[in-house]
Amino acid sequence: MSTISSVMQETRVFPPSAETVGRAAVAGMAAYEALCKEAETDYAGYWARLAREHVVWKTPFTQSLDESNAPFYRWFADGSLNVSWNCLDRNLENGNADKTAIIFEADDGKATRVSYRELHLLVCRFANGLKSRGIGKGDRVVIYMPMSVEGVAAMQACARIGATHSVVFGGFSAKSLQERISDAGAVAVITADEQCRGGKTLGLKSVVDEALGMGGCESIKTMVVYRRTGADIPMQAGRDVFLDDLLAGQADTCEPEWVGAEHPLFLLYTSGSTGKPKGVQHSSGGYLLHAILTMKWTFDIKPEDVYWCTADIGWVTGHTYITYGPLACGATQIVFEGVPTWPDAGRFWQTIEKHGVSIFYTAPTAIRALIKASEVDPKVHPRNYSLSTLRLLGSVGEPINPEAWMWYYEQIGGSRCPIMDTFWQTETGGHMITPLPGVTPLVPGSCTLPFPGIQAAIVDETGHDVEWGKGGFLVVKKPWPSMIRTIYGDPERFKKSYYPEDLGGRLYLAGDGAMRDAKTGNFTIMGRIDDVLNVSGHRMGTMEIESALVANPLVAEAAVVGRPDDLTGEAICAFVVLKQARPSGDAAKLMVKQLQDWVAKEIGPIAKPKDIRFGDNLPKTRSGKIMRRLLRALAKGEEITQDVSTLENPAILEQLRQSA
Repeated sequence: MSTISSVMQETRVFPPSAETVGRAAVAGMAAYEALCKEAETDYAGYWARLAREHVVWKTPFTQSLDESNAPFYRWFADGSLNVSWNCLDRNLENGNADKTAIIFEADDGKATRVSYRELHLLVCRFANGLKSRGIGKGDRVVIYMPMSVEGVAAMQACARIGATHSVVFGGFSAKSLQERISDAGAVAVITADEQCRGGKTLGLKSVVDEALGMGGCESIKTMVVYRRTGADIPMQAGRDVFLDDLLAGQADTCEPEWVGAEHPLFLLYTSGSTGKPKGVQHSSGGYLLHAILTMKWTFDIKPEDVYWCTADIGWVTGHTYITYGPLACGATQIVFEGVPTWPDAGRFWQTIEKHGVSIFYTAPTAIRALIKASEVDPKVHPRNYSLSTLRLLGSVGEPINPEAWMWYYEQIGGSRCPIMDTFWQTETGGHMITPLPGVTPLVPGSCTLPFPGIQAAIVDETGHDVEWGKGGFLVVKKPWPSMIRTIYGDPERFKKSYYPEDLGGRLYLAGDGAMRDAKTGNFTIMGRIDDVLNVSGHRMGTMEIESALVANPLVAEAAVVGRPDDLTGEAICAFVVLKQARPSGDAAKLMVKQLQDWVAKEIGPIAKPKDIRFGDNLPKTRSGKIMRRLLRALAKGEEITQDVSTLENPAILEQLRQSA
């Protein structure tokens, strides 16, 4: 790793405008450096000051950072608060009660506005309804919902009563849902009859029913069903209840459950490099603090802004930058049900124009797809829409390639809106390395500098710093308030995954390779160092996909790798050994389609391999280890220059190359 070098030589630099600096919460490099210096001088005190200034506490904390049981760090542990109160009640008290909290943009284009007062009322009734079903502090509740006001309210209602929510993306299969319900020991599921996406309706309740029928979900006692489309669905007496029936007759207020700062706000399952999903556990106090700070400093949120994050609540971006951060800052935001390409690929730009969006946060995958669409159909090019209300852009989910960055900057931002290229993870809770609009000279493709107080660094395999200009492991040297607390039910896996002994057990390993520019110190992310794939900003373990393939009765063995893809960032390439003769021609095409559909059923459509190749076996060492580095080279169409002398079966490489 210490010898990795970047092939990207980016010389374009875009300093912040005087206007941007003048209005920014963190204004100018000197202000940024002062914050970093404060953190360096008194690390625990720095975060304690910010927590007292930006979070409302029921019981003030007296201790900032507790390192006594590293790496199971605790922040503000003797303080108590309620996250929902900080998001909603605070806005009723500070004059925002009648301000629009959410503009819901439905799939069909219909817009609905919900004020903070109305959202508070819905959440309180929802919380009281959950309590009426015996759900309370410490219970786990799985949420499998479409993008909706009700989805956000479900999360807030759980937070209000001290229940720990676990949101599962509405595109995951019944099997993936079943695994997460089982692992969390959830007592309830909140779902909908159907979801609307791209002009189609897709069943959700039916997927939940299938998941519960698989076994291992006996802990579920309640299923709440939001009627999104009014579809005729079966309901199990005693267990299932429609949301409107649950809300009927509930009190309009609900006293929040005051919980300790370390109380688990949510679990969010992310795929690891082994088959079993990891339940990333986040706290209440420290997580909320970072959500608020990054909204204020990275996005420079102002009272008059209309903010839009295009993520789904099923991903961590939808947690921090839809459900919690914006509401805790009293923002007006868009919650978007649709897809960027329906009814045509101008939908994003039309929505920005329609609602006067000023801050827009989306993924490089979406940007690349819309670049392509605008080249094919000039009618959906952003120049056909008024985007003059935009003042700040954001990118999330994966590194953005420089040319997509430039298109985003010029065509969407009119060469005047700074782009916040944010690096962070499910495990970090919020932005870790990111430009700040009033501070950072922007470099296309670089996430630039650490967020104030984040001690990011690049080290070699032994945990020693590497010099700027060379690549290595991206690590964080000190704990921070919004960090992952543990992997639910598996603390040893947490330590092994994120605080490996190879690095001394005290450095958080991000799992990405990175480098720092030799002159500026800017960070550039260079890709995963393990076998986790990043497809359209979604992280998936190769082992999980391999496990799904091998579960097919026709498959004997499978190995999955990633290869670069212009649209999705990374494409899934699977090498498969069948239990029958290797097919060719039309039979091979049919088999590829069959296996792609199988994986979609087992995990979800996002995990479908783009490329499947068949071989009589896989390249293995004599000890039986699959040589994935050789498969990556084959997937990319590269010549294999590595030493293959340890291979048991060198001839297989040519067979797998020709099967492409």
